[in-house]
Amino acid sequence: MPIERVAIIGAGVAGLTAALSFARHGIACDIFEEAAELMEVGAGLQISPNASRVLARLGVLAALEAVWAEPERVALVSGTSLRPLAHVPVGRFARERWGAPYGVLHRATLQKALLAAVERNPLCTLHLDAPVRDDVHQALAEMTHKDYPLIVGADGVWSNLRAAIPGAPEPDFSGNIAWRFTVARSEVPTWLATNQVTAFLGPSTHLVAYPLKEMDGFNIVAIASGLTPGQTWDAEASDAQRHMLTSQFHRWDRRIADLLKQAPNPTFWPLYEVSAGRWHNGRDKVLIGDAAHAMMPFAAQGAAMAIEDAFVLANRVAGGLSLTEALPAYETVRRERAAKVRARGLFNRFAYHARGPIRLGRDIVLSLRPPQSLAADLDWIYGFTAE
Repeated sequence: MPIERVAIIGAGVAGLTAALSFARHGIACDIFEEAAELMEVGAGLQISPNASRVLARLGVLAALEAVWAEPERVALVSGTSLRPLAHVPVGRFARERWGAPYGVLHRATLQKALLAAVERNPLCTLHLDAPVRDDVHQALAEMTHKDYPLIVGADGVWSNLRAAIPGAPEPDFSGNIAWRFTVARSEVPTWLATNQVTAFLGPSTHLVAYPLKEMDGFNIVAIASGLTPGQTWDAEASDAQRHMLTSQFHRWDRRIADLLKQAPNPTFWPLYEVSAGRWHNGRDKVLIGDAAHAMMPFAAQGAAMAIEDAFVLANRVAGGLSLTEALPAYETVRRERAAKVRARGLFNRFAYHARGPIRLGRDIVLSLRPPQSLAADLDWIYGFTAE
């Protein structure tokens, strides 16, 4: 017998997408968010075709297309010389090859669009200032006086629901920090292309830049080694920490080094990964998104994996299986997918941060690869249909 109601812990991208995905099957959802209000946190996101395809099915894509930017290409550029190395076409090419668009936008823009769709849906109810701790079922019952046959943990890398799942994964600091800031469009340097996502590659570090149309600015993310300040999303950078950032880019082209030195109010985000472990308890609790498999951002698939998770889980649960069958089936198929994407990210990290002769070899190989060939390497990611 299909379930009628689901509790979702967390109102981020994963949680809101899950609510819409379950509601699509006629399943009511209560979403519990411990924050008193949904803040505009985070930075830019790349939404690749595998994720935008899901957002289209959920009726959210049109709102995003009205405000996001669709870059013409994803370019790989030497951070030490600013010499173009290779590129993957997106823009119109993405729509034609993968049947869905590739867009860039601020995380808050995506969350607002998902939230608006949730608020319009009579099957979805959002509860703010509603932390869920310890005895999960009791905490939920005290808030709503309802019983939930399924509880979905969409509460991120610091998930509280993990404690209710024996053998669940654990977060671990990767040793890397993502430094983030935005530059007003009027102040974007001329060497920074405004029609593409640019990944600048350098020894042990890299930097990604792309336009944020809805903010009339540019998103800059620099990845470098560093020390973690603990459980945080955005931390303000001190003068000493800013020096730590710029010192790791001292061998880069002077223009990039100057951009980092002049960065307005940079924040830093310690990059945590989540180890292997169980994603469900076999009965009534399951993890999605970063709660299950937080990974490094080297494949730009963190948000996309959460969106896919939510859609696939709802399909499995609504597909006629019992929860004792649906939850293992969901974990099996999503674990394989997440592991493959994680491996691609680790490969990208090795390639992006290459040093010495390996870096020279990388540059030669990339310069020999035509754009269509590089695009074909991404078919398994971007062409994926989460059904």
